[in-house]
Amino acid sequence: MKPLTYYWNRLRGNKEEKERLLRANDRSFNLSFHYAKNEIKTSKYNIITFLPLNLYVQFTRLANVYFLLLLILQLIPEISSLPWFTTAVPLVIVLSITGVKDANDDIKRHKSDRQVNNRTVEVLVNGKLKEERWKNVQVGDILKLQNNHFVPADLLLLSSSEPLNLVYVETADLDGCEHPNNRLDKFKGTLTVKGQTHGLDNDKVLLRGCTLRNTEWCFGLVIFGGPDTKLMQNSGQSKFKRTRIDHMMNILVLCVSLCSLKCKLHKNLLQANSTTLSSFFIFWSYIIVLNTVVPISLYVSVEIIRLGNSFFIDWDRKMYYPKKDTPAQARTTTLNEELGQIKYIFSDKTGTLTQNIMTFNKCSINGKPYGEQLDSNVKIKLYLYDFSGHKLADPKFIFHDHSLVETVREGNSEAHAFFRLLALCHTVMPEEKKEGELNYQAQSPDESALVTAARNFGFVFHCRTPETITVMEMGRNVVYELVAVLDFSNVRKRMSVIVRSPEGKITLFCKGADIVICERLHPSSDKLMEATMKHLNEYAGDGLRTLVLAYKDLDESYLEGWRKRHHEASIAMEEREERLDDLYEEIEKDMTLLGATAVEDKLQDGVPHTIEQLAEADIKIWVLTGDKQETAENIGYACNILREDMNEVFAFALEEDLELELLRTACMCQTVICCRVTPLQKAQVVKAVKKYKQAVTLSIGDGANDVSMIKTAHIGVGISGQEGMQAVLSSDFSLAQFRYLQRLLLVHGRWSYLRMCKFLRYFFLKNFTFTFVHFWYAFFCGFSAQPVYDDWFSTCYNLVYTALPVLALSLFDQDVNSHWSFYYPKLYTPGQWNMYFNRTSFLLCIMQSCYNSIILFFIPYAALHDTVRQDGREIADYQSFAILLQTCLIIVVNAQIFLDTWYWTGINHFFLWGSMAAYFALTFTMNSNGLFFIFPTMFQFLGTGRNSLNQPNTWLIIFLTCLLCILPIVALRFIFIQTSPTINDKARKHLVRYKMRRDEIPAISLRPPATRRVSTRSSYAFSHSQGYGDLVISQKFLGKKTPRRPLLFGQKDHPLAENQPQLFRSITEEPEEPQSC
Repeated sequence: MKPLTYYWNRLRGNKEEKERLLRANDRSFNLSFHYAKNEIKTSKYNIITFLPLNLYVQFTRLANVYFLLLLILQLIPEISSLPWFTTAVPLVIVLSITGVKDANDDIKRHKSDRQVNNRTVEVLVNGKLKEERWKNVQVGDILKLQNNHFVPADLLLLSSSEPLNLVYVETADLDGCEHPNNRLDKFKGTLTVKGQTHGLDNDKVLLRGCTLRNTEWCFGLVIFGGPDTKLMQNSGQSKFKRTRIDHMMNILVLCVSLCSLKCKLHKNLLQANSTTLSSFFIFWSYIIVLNTVVPISLYVSVEIIRLGNSFFIDWDRKMYYPKKDTPAQARTTTLNEELGQIKYIFSDKTGTLTQNIMTFNKCSINGKPYGEQLDSNVKIKLYLYDFSGHKLADPKFIFHDHSLVETVREGNSEAHAFFRLLALCHTVMPEEKKEGELNYQAQSPDESALVTAARNFGFVFHCRTPETITVMEMGRNVVYELVAVLDFSNVRKRMSVIVRSPEGKITLFCKGADIVICERLHPSSDKLMEATMKHLNEYAGDGLRTLVLAYKDLDESYLEGWRKRHHEASIAMEEREERLDDLYEEIEKDMTLLGATAVEDKLQDGVPHTIEQLAEADIKIWVLTGDKQETAENIGYACNILREDMNEVFAFALEEDLELELLRTACMCQTVICCRVTPLQKAQVVKAVKKYKQAVTLSIGDGANDVSMIKTAHIGVGISGQEGMQAVLSSDFSLAQFRYLQRLLLVHGRWSYLRMCKFLRYFFLKNFTFTFVHFWYAFFCGFSAQPVYDDWFSTCYNLVYTALPVLALSLFDQDVNSHWSFYYPKLYTPGQWNMYFNRTSFLLCIMQSCYNSIILFFIPYAALHDTVRQDGREIADYQSFAILLQTCLIIVVNAQIFLDTWYWTGINHFFLWGSMAAYFALTFTMNSNGLFFIFPTMFQFLGTGRNSLNQPNTWLIIFLTCLLCILPIVALRFIFIQTSPTINDKARKHLVRYKMRRDEIPAISLRPPATRRVSTRSSYAFSHSQGYGDLVISQKFLGKKTPRRPLLFGQKDHPLAENQPQLFRSITEEPEEPQSC
């Protein structure tokens, strides 16, 4: 679907833009093309358009249209059997509540838009810099940006404060520039300067939303503004997700409506003496009378319940992470109950199960291993080396092997070359705010850990320019000329740099995966490689991420020829990548091995215990990672996903013809770990399970490469981790740590599912009971469509008398508390099979409603038939019968709430007894003389309430009727609990016994993490994206800035926050206590 701006431009006569032509610093020329301004607008309404547009949006919902049609029918006197206000009042309330909510959301958007649009930037006008607001910036303007400033539009970089690679522009035309699109990694255009044409690509573009780093100032030419920027082009709305209960409810409502329509037609045909016109009128009258089967308050109540349960997630301090001041957040309010139905969890590894904070743990240099992993019981201070004497050392760096420090200090050439390589072969950006305080901005935590290690061992990466790298080597400042960067890719699996030392020595330094580097080593390194491979196997067995380091000395004459061929390949228009790869292969061979590094990506706190409990809840966890099999496998053992008693089956088949076979194989496994998968393949795995297993899925991740699977799953959870906020912004729920997932599912998700199921069962029960009474009354009123209740009772029934008790039930009810929810994870399984609201439970609701309606109608009807008052007068009139029916109905439905409630709070009591009191108060008020004299046509039950309810026999009838409705239900529930109890009944039974005994909960030993096996291969993991080699030599050091939130809470009060185990046991395994006679 095309955006509205497209059709607006077509109406104005503007053709669809295929390419863009603009002239630098010439507004009059550029304005002739009617390019979009830089002002953004994410709000939907303004003061004038809010009412019509919001009403239009609300009436696109089928339910609102249905009730509007009912209101129109009620305005026709010949048809209406109920006053118009019985539908108008609820409809107006619903539209008003929704309108207020939409207005509040849109006001927040307006504030955000104003804040962004009113930021200022310097614009070059007539040779002078002038401050201008972002919203007034035009395409073709030349802007000046300062360090740490946001980029206000998509800019072509012209010049910067750096001493090299300056581009001075006098007058220039940008011709053949591509049309606005959402491709962040691609841009094509040509720049014409003084008659010379230059090609433009994505490396020369600064995108809106980025932040300028490490550059005092720069000038840029605006090429896309406002809605045309790539950031705004990528900010499309996510797919709207609906729960399984939503789909089932829609089907049930449709079926009920069709059955009701058929019933009305049947009643219409029974009137043999009626004329055709009167039959037509009566048909529509019954549509009005029986519309209470699906009242408008159903949809309102569902939204209120979901909103309330979302607030409980936001307010849960036990899912708050104080270290980062990050609470849990429900970013959508429509999926809460589906959190209680998850069958499959698809999890990323790095940053989700692990911390994505790498530490330099071990290394192998010239065949000798260094570094130790100490047991927690060992006194670490005895082995910890103190780097505080090193002025430029990172104070957070920890290493446990003195011998490596001594080796470096002794001047060991291999050790020096090892750390020199780490200080030179990378794409890290340094930033020195104060003298001696270096901060590294790295492409990945792995690179940052390696450069920091070199820094602490005396090889400090200090600064870089596009042509040089400065390293402080053992206190001596050394400037290397950066000849070339052979960048990393997921095909090459390695990175190299070619540098020239001050002495003129040319060296190629390379780091990468062992399987790649081994193939390119000189035969003289074979023996050293055997020793290094043993160390790599040990590191992989410990779940460490490894790299192999090698170097090669180059000849000046050879390098000159190679650079010439490299330049020719880099400007080639055809087969550019293939020619460059061939050149890289040529120079990266016959290298000399230096050693290997091993960095540790530690597990997040509580991950093994969380996975253990989710598995006990019969939730299958699949890990989808780009790491090698060895790394993922060992992390699996550490997380308790894998165990030694499992038979491994690894399937590598994501092609379409093998998709079903892969799914069959995977579903037979207890655990599935997909290795070496790309972001797209992650989404394909999730989609396959959704398509063929018909189960509710959840994806959880922390990075941009997890966004696709987060959006594909039924529920997406984002971890606010080290890789930015992309996953969080695309998610339905956000957490700070993986361990909070068990509380989100086992507590909030399960409670939300139980509450929603109880609400729907009760709601349909009370409304079917209400409506079935009309059905029986039709046989005694000649099918005249006369309502059996007072009009005001029909209006207030769902809005006042029965609304609040069921809302309290749906917001606060618990079968067991949060502690026992962790203690019995099996309580989660009924939601996976949708046991508490399905077609069977719906039919049972109808049967119970039918029974209740028969009792409610025929018992009072028969009892009042020959009944007289104490003064001898008859009370068997229509109005007295209506009051008696209403009173019985209110007591019965509130008694049902009493039976359904498991967890009582003061709010539950207040709403239940308050609703009963409100019914009697409003009944006596509406039947009073005062209202009748003021509105004689609207309040016609004059004195009926006090005349009917002051008779003892009336209360005897009420008692008998209510008893016959409730007693069978109580008896049936007692029988079922004794003969075939549900898992919730069993848990509550255990809970009652525990409270009676007040014993301590028995200690249950969790299965310890399985011993990780020693792998036969290294655990090198690679990135899915191209490296930043081109970036570091192009002078564009950009990064996104994440604002820091103020501290909300300063404590952590949950065992999981302290990495304490969560105990569980199977309910069915506990022996029953002997029953006493």
